[in-house]
Amino acid sequence: ESLQKAFRMVDPSIMGYQTKRTQGTASLDKVRHLLEYPTDMRPYLIAQVLQDKSMTVAEIHELSKIDFWFLRRLERIINFRETLGGAGGLGGVGAPMMKEAKELGFSDAQIAALTGAASELEVRAARGGFGLRPFVKQIDTLAAEYPAQTNYLYTTYHGSEDDVEGGEGG
Repeated sequence: ESLQKAFRMVDPSIMGYQTKRTQGTASLDKVRHLLEYPTDMRPYLIAQVLQDKSMTVAEIHELSKIDFWFLRRLERIINFRETLGGAGGLGGVGAPMMKEAKELGFSDAQIAALTGAASELEVRAARGGFGLRPFVKQIDTLAAEYPAQTNYLYTTYHGSEDDVEGGEGG
């Protein structure tokens, strides 16, 4: 979930973890060479080869030395993009698929683009109809040594209850 949020924050022109097609139709030899060196474009290149199925996770690991655990999570996001795209429209996305999409960090705008929905508002309405909403979680920045004077809050679909109650206006 946090990975896709991070990609959206770093580059507002993308909706989440996806290919940028920066290498176009580069030869597989060139792609292999580029995967060996850490750059800001390597995550997008990994998305490209996973989406194209031109390389396996093992091959990517061999070149990049990125841990299998992390590469499998990237692969899961790319594979789920295909699942959403093949759902037959927003109507084909049931509550379990919507929940999984949100837990994987897909934004409403991403889901709309992948399913052909009219807008992210349509996806938000469908999500609301399923009763899916994010939960507010709190990180104790002082490791419980002292009462925290400030909160670090974040929202997640991986929760079952809020850590803090919403007040008037927020």
